[in-house]
Amino acid sequence: MTAEASGPAPAPGAEPILEVRDLAKLYPLTQGIVFKKKIGAVRAVDTVSFALARGETLGIVGESGCGKSTVARLLVHLERPTAGTVRFKGEDITRLSGRALKAVRRNIQMVFQDPYTSLNPRMTVGDIIGEPFEIHPEAAPKGDRRRRVQELLDVVGLNPEYINRYPHQFSGGQRQRIGIARGLALRPEIIVADEPVSALDVSVQAQVVNLLERLQDEFDLSYIFIAHDLSVVRHISDRVAVMYLGRFAEIGTDAQIYEHPTHPYTQALLSAVPVPDPDARAGRERILLSGDVPSPANPPSGCRFRTRCWKARERCALEVPLLAVPAVFRGTGTPAEHASACHFAEERHVVPVPGAGEPHGAHKAVGPDDFRGGGEPPSRSPNDP
Repeated sequence: MTAEASGPAPAPGAEPILEVRDLAKLYPLTQGIVFKKKIGAVRAVDTVSFALARGETLGIVGESGCGKSTVARLLVHLERPTAGTVRFKGEDITRLSGRALKAVRRNIQMVFQDPYTSLNPRMTVGDIIGEPFEIHPEAAPKGDRRRRVQELLDVVGLNPEYINRYPHQFSGGQRQRIGIARGLALRPEIIVADEPVSALDVSVQAQVVNLLERLQDEFDLSYIFIAHDLSVVRHISDRVAVMYLGRFAEIGTDAQIYEHPTHPYTQALLSAVPVPDPDARAGRERILLSGDVPSPANPPSGCRFRTRCWKARERCALEVPLLAVPAVFRGTGTPAEHASACHFAEERHVVPVPGAGEPHGAHKAVGPDDFRGGGEPPSRSPNDP
């Protein structure tokens, strides 16, 4: 069993629709113009493993550059992985090509991050949403496509009469709804949403997240939801994976990760969340990380977080920690019993999180105030006080 395979499983009894094992993506670094020589590689994604259950939402969070978007592109086969497998309903799609890959892609669609550049400005909304029907003509008869596009516009909350408009005639939130409609066109089973609300203002973020939750129930969708905003991820996710420098640092249910974090990086990430309650803010604990994120072209040996971790010991430099339930928590039945890639994992209540009393999996409609905050942990140099 691999280092990643033991922990990141869906809820007991849940049927996995997507299984990822030891997924890796390396980008070669070359030197020279005519005669290129490989001098290294950027390890964008390195041995990532997880399973996604049918109807589940898995949120992936982490700092910019940690490999979240690369994972998204690998899952929909926009890029070919260097190693590892991606199994959809038991079939390894990394080995597929041609018609077989085309058939699988119909069931795994993607919503892109930037609603301004992901839509072709020379195409009307009807052409953009209807383009999947041109690629997969069996999904809708040619004479029925206009009606199907108008139905999709209505489903995502846009006027069906907008079918002949162009992207520049819409706001950012409306453009993202168009992107979601395009992703829904072929009735996929999985949608990979790569930071779908990061380019939108707070009020529109709430609208889009509520839309995604409604569509999940209506179309029986499974989501991979990628973001760096912790508040957004908690509202929509059943399970959350925290990513650092190409690997998962911790994974568990939303309550386990937000209320009972055991990995130092997760604790630092949560401590950066602004607290709206003045009384809670006065007693909060801040964790300031020293140094910068190491280069993925030359990651640290052993634990990749050790160069910024206050718990680092000699073992951390010599041994790669497994993403598994720490021995100290095994069999305890507590929320801290979840996978964490740390040799010295311990539970730490960093800061009270809004909505901490909500039962696991009880998603609710959200408003703009729910999404204020989130982001990345502040850094300081080792010489700062």
